[in-house]
Amino acid sequence: MERNGLIDIGSNTIRLVIFQYNQETGLNEIQNIKTPARLSQYLDDKHKMSDEGIEVLTEALHSFKKVADKFKVDNLFPIATAAIRQSTNKKEILKHVKKKVGLEIILIPEEDEAFYGSYAVTHTTGINHGITVDIGGGSTELTYFENRRIKQATSFPFGVVTLSRMFFENKDHNDKDAIKKMEKFLKNEFGKLDWINNQHVPLIGIGGSARNCARIHQSTHQYPIAGVHGYTMTFEGLKEVYQLLKKTSRDDLTTLDGLSRDRADIILPAVAVFNTLYDMMDASAFTFSRKGIREGFIMNQIANAYPGEFSRHHVRQDALKHLANEYHIEQSGAKQRVKLASSLFDQISKFRALDINDALQQLFLEAAYLYYLGKFIDSDSSSQHTYYLIANSSINGLTHKERVTLALLASFKNKTLLKFYSDETGWFASEELSDIQTLGGIVKFVNAMNISNTNTVNRMTLTKDKDGFQLDVYYRGEPIAEAYQTLRQKKHLEKVLKDDVKINFTKS
Repeated sequence: MERNGLIDIGSNTIRLVIFQYNQETGLNEIQNIKTPARLSQYLDDKHKMSDEGIEVLTEALHSFKKVADKFKVDNLFPIATAAIRQSTNKKEILKHVKKKVGLEIILIPEEDEAFYGSYAVTHTTGINHGITVDIGGGSTELTYFENRRIKQATSFPFGVVTLSRMFFENKDHNDKDAIKKMEKFLKNEFGKLDWINNQHVPLIGIGGSARNCARIHQSTHQYPIAGVHGYTMTFEGLKEVYQLLKKTSRDDLTTLDGLSRDRADIILPAVAVFNTLYDMMDASAFTFSRKGIREGFIMNQIANAYPGEFSRHHVRQDALKHLANEYHIEQSGAKQRVKLASSLFDQISKFRALDINDALQQLFLEAAYLYYLGKFIDSDSSSQHTYYLIANSSINGLTHKERVTLALLASFKNKTLLKFYSDETGWFASEELSDIQTLGGIVKFVNAMNISNTNTVNRMTLTKDKDGFQLDVYYRGEPIAEAYQTLRQKKHLEKVLKDDVKINFTKS
C-alpha cells in the first residue's frame, strides 16, 4: 500500500489529489480538493508574477501540505505548469516556496506536460489512435498518438484564462465579434501543425474544461449513468454545447447544470478550442478522459518503481482484475467460470448458430469473471448491486455502452430484470437484448457448476440425440452443491439450446 499526493499548480486552479496504490486494486483517488487561484492574472505584461500572486500560491501550498500530512502520504509532488513556467521570476517563486512551505516545486516542461497527459489516456482508455487536447489556464497541449505511442506533441502558450483576457476583456463572455476573432486566431495557430488536418481519429479532451463540457452535455440529455471518463460526443453534440454557452447569459451560466461556478467565465474559449480542432481534424468523435497530467505523472512514477505496472497493452484486463479484487471476487473460482463459459459457448455453437461478434463474446467472458460481484454488498440482492456497481463505475478501457453491456451480463438473473435494467438507458435494440439474454443464461448456468468455488468440475461434453441434449459433467471431489444448483438452472441452458437437456455427473 502506498499513498502519493500531487499538488497540481495550474494557471487557473491549484488542486491537491491523493492517490492510493497497491498491486491488488490498482490506483485509486482518495482525496481531491482545489482552490481557484487564477495565478495567471498575477502575471504582468512582462510575465513577472506579483508578490500578491506569490502569496496566494504560498498560502494554498501551505494548506494543502497540511491536508497531505493528515493523510500520511508517502510522497508529495508539487508540480507546476504554465503560470510559473512562464514567469520571468520563477527562481524567486521557487525559492520563496521552499523557504516558507518546505516544498520543492517541480517545474514541468511543455513537452513533459503533453507526455503525461497522453500517457494517462493511452494507459486508461481503449483508444489506439487519437489526438489529445489539454487546455489549462495558460497553455494548451496537443499530442498525436498511434498504436498508443506518441508521434507528435506540441504546446501553445495560451489557455482559457489567456484567451479570455485576449478577446473578452471588458466585453460580454459571448460577444459575437470577440468569438469570431478568437475562432480565426485558433484556426491560424492550430493550422501551423501539419499533423492535425483530416486525421479522422478521436479527439480526446483532458482536464477540467473538457470535463465540464462533457457534464453539460450529459445534463442536457439526462444521461442515465454516472461518470465522464470515456464519455463520447459527436460533432453535433459538441456544437450543441457551444451554442448553449453562446446564448446563455453570464448570470445563468453560474447555475448551468454540469458547469462549475468557477469556470463560468472561461468555459466558452475552451469549447471553442474543442470545436475548432474537431472541425480541422474531421474527427471521428470527441471523447473525454478524466485521467490527465496528474494521473499520468503519478502512474509514471509508480511504473518506474514497479516495472510492469500500467501496461498500455493490458488496460482493460488490469482494470477488471482490480475491480474484482476490490469486491473480493475469489480468483480461482472466477477463472474457473471463464473456463467453463468458454467451453460451453464453443460446444453450443456447434449445434446452434450463435451470431455473437468478437466484442460481445469478450464481454461475455469478462462477465463470467465478474459474475455477481455485488454479493460483496448483499448476497440477497446480488444482481441489483452488480448491475449498478458496474454500470456506474469508471472502468478503464471500456466505452460507456460496453460498461453497461458488461453490467447486464454480469448481473443476469432472468429476462424480467434484464429488461428492467436495460430500460434505464434505452441503448439496446431487441436483437442486442436477445443476445445478452442468451449469453447471460450461459453465465448463470456455469456459475451453478462451480457454486462452491471448489473447482470440482473439470470438463463437460455436450451431445445431441433424438430425445434432446445430454451434458456430461466430469468432476473430482464432492459436487453435491453443483449437482443441485445445475439442475435448478438447467432451464437457462434449455432456453439457449431450445430443447430438453439431460445432465449426467460423472466422476473423472
